[in-house]
Amino acid sequence: AARGLTRPVVPDGLPAEWVPQGAVTDDPALSDAELEAAGGVVTGCAVAIAETGTIVLDTGPGQGRRALTLLPDYHLCVVRAEQIVAGVPQALAVLDPARPLTWISGPSATSDIELNRVEGVHGPRTLEVVIAR
Repeated sequence: AARGLTRPVVPDGLPAEWVPQGAVTDDPALSDAELEAAGGVVTGCAVAIAETGTIVLDTGPGQGRRALTLLPDYHLCVVRAEQIVAGVPQALAVLDPARPLTWISGPSATSDIELNRVEGVHGPRTLEVVIAR
C-alpha cells in the first residue's frame, strides 16, 4: 500500500496472511504485459543467505514462476526467520539442484561503458525483503 500498488501479483501457494488486499493471483498465468502492468509482486523464497544478503527462489509454493519476479518493477519477498542460513554452503545443502534456482542479491542494475548506473534492466528496480518470525 505504501508503494501505491493496488493490484500486486502473488503466486499460488503464498500464505494467506501475506496476500495483500486487491492482489491478483498468477493462476492462470498472466501474460508478460499483465505482469509488467501490475507493477509489483509479493513472494516467499526457498532460502535466504545472511552473509551475502541473497534470497534464492526455486519456483516452489509461494514463489511462482521466474517471470513473476523479473517483469514487475517491484518485488517484495517475505522470508521466514527459519529459512535464513549463514552462508552459501548451508544454502546449497538445503536446495534441490534439479529445481530452477534464481539467486537474487539486490535490485537489478547495470552500468554502461561510461559507468552510468541503470536499474531495472534485468528484473525489478526495487527489491524489499521482510523477515517474518
